[in-house]
Amino acid sequence: MKIYTGFGDKGRTALFGGQKVDKHHLRVECYGALDELNAWLGKVAAGDIPNDIRRVILTVQNELFVLGSAIATPDAERRATFTDRIDTGHIQALEETIDRLDADLPKLKKFILPGGVPAAADCHVARTVCRRAERRLTELAGREELEPDGLVYLNRLSDLLFVMARYINYKARHDDVPWEGIRRRKD
Repeated sequence: MKIYTGFGDKGRTALFGGQKVDKHHLRVECYGALDELNAWLGKVAAGDIPNDIRRVILTVQNELFVLGSAIATPDAERRATFTDRIDTGHIQALEETIDRLDADLPKLKKFILPGGVPAAADCHVARTVCRRAERRLTELAGREELEPDGLVYLNRLSDLLFVMARYINYKARHDDVPWEGIRRRKD
């Protein structure tokens, strides 16, 4: 199979089911944001992180492919034939992971700034991309019928990514950097 087809050279692409749309179509924006998020998670996984986090990331990356394929399929009848789909069990698994990781962390007393060790900083970037994907998917859900668990999944995933960033820093013995408001420069 060839990697390039030339079909997209004029700014068009095909959704699952064959419908042709512009590459800036909202569905393409949604699954494109999920693809970007998946790539950032791959970058986090390539970093110096605990193995339990690497396993969580691999699971999430596979689940994001499932969610992306559902979003790339506008026909509800066709989506109903999919054997893989995001459901409440996936959401519950994210919540359990959040609770497990958060139990080891110092309690937050202030807002924190994104950063820390490189893998944690990358995790914060992934969190912001996840929030963008969620915003785009919310917009699509306002226009078209979607399975509701996808939105809940992304909302919970962004929470997990925040906790994972803190956990990665904690395991690397790097403290959270608290937000202190606007500092006056002394230049």
